Order: sequence, then structure tokens, then C-alpha cells
Amino acid sequence: MANSSPDGDNPPGYHPRDIQSAYQLPRNGGYGRTVAIVSAFDNPNAESDLAVYRRTFHLPPCTTANGCFRKINQNGGSTPPPLTDPGWATETAVDIEAVSAACPRCRILLVEADTNSLNNMLTAVTQARTQGAKFISMSWGLPEGPGQLALDQTYFNFPGIAFVAAAGNGGYSGFFYPAASQYVTAAGGTTLDRSLQRVPGPQAKRSGWYESAWSRSGSGCSQIQPKPPFQTDPDCPMRTVGDVSALADPATGFAFYSTFSSPGWRVIGGTSVSTALIAAMYALAGNPGPADRPNSYPYAHRRAFWDIDQGSTGSCGGSYLCTAKIGYDGPTGIGTPRGVLGLRR
Repeated sequence: MANSSPDGDNPPGYHPRDIQSAYQLPRNGGYGRTVAIVSAFDNPNAESDLAVYRRTFHLPPCTTANGCFRKINQNGGSTPPPLTDPGWATETAVDIEAVSAACPRCRILLVEADTNSLNNMLTAVTQARTQGAKFISMSWGLPEGPGQLALDQTYFNFPGIAFVAAAGNGGYSGFFYPAASQYVTAAGGTTLDRSLQRVPGPQAKRSGWYESAWSRSGSGCSQIQPKPPFQTDPDCPMRTVGDVSALADPATGFAFYSTFSSPGWRVIGGTSVSTALIAAMYALAGNPGPADRPNSYPYAHRRAFWDIDQGSTGSCGGSYLCTAKIGYDGPTGIGTPRGVLGLRR
């Protein structure tokens, strides 16, 4: 979901200052905290492209040399995976640049799985956790299915770590696992628009921005995952997807830079973007309590989110499972961050 442009002076799409403004993010938070990005295959240009992105937007350098950026394979070594893939290289570039946009002072750990098989991806998740990352971004997934409850216990049942995963781009009932896991924050997507005038509804006091549910954001009711205790919505006896949301609509998309394929500046969307943004916002909020489930934090701090009450992800008879409404709903969850107080204890 990308559009290309060679313009490096004023790249199209939303810039870091836009992300920071829209979500009222602190400019200097996150120092010393590490956001782990779990991706697949090797992007040999990841660090050099990140340098262009950060230099263009006057963000502090994030390099291997200064200790801000680190790239490892799924086994923790420095030898990159043997294969490359254009789509996954794009994914990697988007993720590390979105983290940079939301949390310029965060460290970035890129863990590249050998391939995009679920086994290798989950091995990379374990590696990120073993490396000490408290914030793990997973901009990928697959439909829910048998055996995933067992995977939860092996890979995600670890208090004190903010696992964030993409809800998916399949609309209603098209949500992904591991976003559907009871231990993971499911990142939904919005359409982020500039607004020069006050708008009615729960965003009436918001200045300069307006959001609605992105039509393709994954949402719905799990058939496998048990409902976590902090979810109390009435019409889904199991886990409801999602939890929180941020920019995902490519029509109002994120500016990123990549030279691996289609070189230059591009505009992109998808819940891949919102996942990395939200993981970085968790890092801005501070380290989770060691016994805490960070995906429960938004439910305890609803006033720290913009409540999104417009938009739909499909047809479900007007139910909140696919229709944005005042209060909790599937497409946007609790809402979009209004600062980072809702992402901490």
C-alpha cells in the first residue's frame, strides 16, 4: 500500500512532527528504552535508509556505532538471514521509521527471522524477549486457527512485556493472530485527517486532527481465544479485536524512505504502521510493571484516548464489532492515544 515520490525536501505523507502532534506525544521521552521490531528476511539497507529518514526530519542519529540501532538474526547473531524479499524489506523500513517518528530517542532492535514462516517469526519474538526488549512490535500475522492457545503459552504469556501486533487489513472478521492473543495488544487502524474546525462528538475538544475507523482494519470476535478479564464488551463471549488504534489508512498515510525496491520516498498504510507507532508509544510511557499485562492498561485509562465514533470495517448489522461507536468498539478498541498516560500502569 505505497505510493512513490522522489521528493526528499518535503516528502509526501505524515512526518514525525505530524505523528507527535496528532497523538500529543512527548518530544524527549523514551530515552534508553528499546523497541524491538520483528520482521522477516534481510533488509541490507535498513540502517542506511533509517539514517536518511532521521536526517531528513532532523531526528537524532540512530546507528550501530552510537548504540541506538542494532540488527540481529533470529538466533541472536550478527550474520543476516541468507535471503531478501522486497515486500518484507519494505515492512522493515516502515517499522523502524515509524518507531523513530513516535519515539525519536528510543533505541531500535531489529530482529530478522530467516523466513516468514510462523515458526521462524516466533523464534525471532523469543529472541527479542531474550535480548531484554520490553516493547515488541509485530507488524504481521495470519488467520487464527487451532494450536494458537498453546503458542500463546510458549511465546506471549510473559508479564511485563508489551507485545503489540497488527490487527490486520482484512476488515471485519479478517483480523490476525498474534493480535488476537489474549496477551497481545491488537493494533487497529484509523484514517487520520487534519481538521481546521471543531468536530462534533467525542473528538470535539481535539485541535487540528480528526480520526475515523479505517475501513480495512481487522476487527471482530475470536472463536478461539478466551476473553481477557479487562474486556467487558457484551456481544462477544471470547476475545474481541482490537484494543487501541492509530494511523493506518494509506490515503492519509505515513511517509517513509527505502532504497531496497522502488527507491525513494513513499506513502504507506496498513496496521503495520499503527503497530510500530503504538509499540513506540508504549516505550514513551515507560517500562511496564514486571507482573503487569500491558494490553490491559488502555482499559484502565480510557480518558487518555480519543474515542473514535465514526467509520466501519464491514457489515455486521451495525454492531460495535465492526462499527465505530462511542465507547469500546472492535475497529478502534478503546480509541487512539491522547498522550501516553493510557499506556502505563
